[in-house]
Amino acid sequence: MKFITTILSTLFCLSMQAQLVTYPGTLSTGMPHNDDYTIRVRIPGGEWKDLFEYNVQVDMDKVQDASMVQFDMGSPVELMVKKNNGTVREVTIRPLSKGIEYKQIQNAILFTLEKPQYLSIEFNGDRLHNLHLFANPLETEKYDKVEKDIMYFGPGIHRPKDLPNNQIRIPSNTTVYLAPGTVVKAKLLVDKAENVRIIGRGILDHPVRGIEVTDSKNVLIDGITVVNPDHYTVFGGGSTGITIKNLKSFSCKGWSDGIDMMCCRQVLIDNVFMRNSDDCIALYNHRWNWWGGSSDITVQNSILWADVAHPINIGGHGDPDSPTGEVIENLTFRNIDILEHDEDDPIYQGCMTVDCGDKNQVRNVLFEDIRVENIQEGRLFYVKVRFNEKYDKQPGSGIEGITFRNITYTGVGENPSLIQGLDKERTVQNVTFENVVINGERIKDLKGVVTNDFIKGIKIK
Repeated sequence: MKFITTILSTLFCLSMQAQLVTYPGTLSTGMPHNDDYTIRVRIPGGEWKDLFEYNVQVDMDKVQDASMVQFDMGSPVELMVKKNNGTVREVTIRPLSKGIEYKQIQNAILFTLEKPQYLSIEFNGDRLHNLHLFANPLETEKYDKVEKDIMYFGPGIHRPKDLPNNQIRIPSNTTVYLAPGTVVKAKLLVDKAENVRIIGRGILDHPVRGIEVTDSKNVLIDGITVVNPDHYTVFGGGSTGITIKNLKSFSCKGWSDGIDMMCCRQVLIDNVFMRNSDDCIALYNHRWNWWGGSSDITVQNSILWADVAHPINIGGHGDPDSPTGEVIENLTFRNIDILEHDEDDPIYQGCMTVDCGDKNQVRNVLFEDIRVENIQEGRLFYVKVRFNEKYDKQPGSGIEGITFRNITYTGVGENPSLIQGLDKERTVQNVTFENVVINGERIKDLKGVVTNDFIKGIKIK
């Protein structure tokens, strides 16, 4: 009986350990450590495990050092976050919609997570030197070596040599696995390929671009983190069937957008955390080598933080030489927390931006269950047919069928929202506001919104 009890106890302990997975995280990965915080995690009642506090850089206006930790969880866990410098006057855990409660003991806080989620933990109102805490879901697929059709990167730093443009080309029918504790210093290129998967818990560090998917189909990106690329975290051009899940991103340079899609179709972006110094999510039509319009794109269950520019930007870049222009349509943005929007230039402001130019037509866009916490400088809504000489050769053709449903905003000091057509032929039509609440007050009319004579079919429910 004692033997059986010992076996059962051992199996129970192993099961508990399997529900919490921490990563190898040391300076040997080539990633700098940030000593602002000490973070530990455990299964309730179990042994505390130290996490490696990565240094990540944010906000190109004046680049700052912030912190990031990661782990996997499959059951509730307890966390301790200790601030190592200065006293603690107040603590905010965002998104606020998560409702995370904590207990403070001197300069540390303790709290429990019931399920995987991504959080920003901010002490004394400091959003530039905060802690980004990524509690990932458990991995369901792992590898420990190179196999047939498996491109494997193990723990430690990988700096591939003699690669054109510092990029790794991924062929069709390949799974790329970045193990926990892995840092790859290169761009991953999927070009004219199909059935490609890029998975794991590793990091792409300072590539020219994080991942590029061009003229390809059936591509999955799941679980990895991209840190401070020179340009896009994920760039899609002329591709179909892209799925991006559980992606985390930081950028702090000019034009360092998060996820940009140009002439792509059938795209799902799910459960991502994007903190970027340009647009977090941008959906465009023709640019460079891609034509044909865009459609059927969904962004959901995500957290967007635009240190500069737009959390969401739709409708720029098109084919001005086409007789009819291109169409971008059937877009859904659902269950999203927007933590910040900061854009100094008034003509580029908007948390939720439909900015139609370059002979594009924008049709059938749904914004639903969006929670906006703070606007430093910017607008809540921006819906405009425009001609921007900096980027366009032709004005936009028109916008039709935009719905804003169950939107809340809790900040102050933003510029007025804007809805404008360009002229009698290039209008904004059929925009619906349903249950839009600004600082506790449901909007009932367009009072305070900048409009013109070239809009029609505006409904407020």
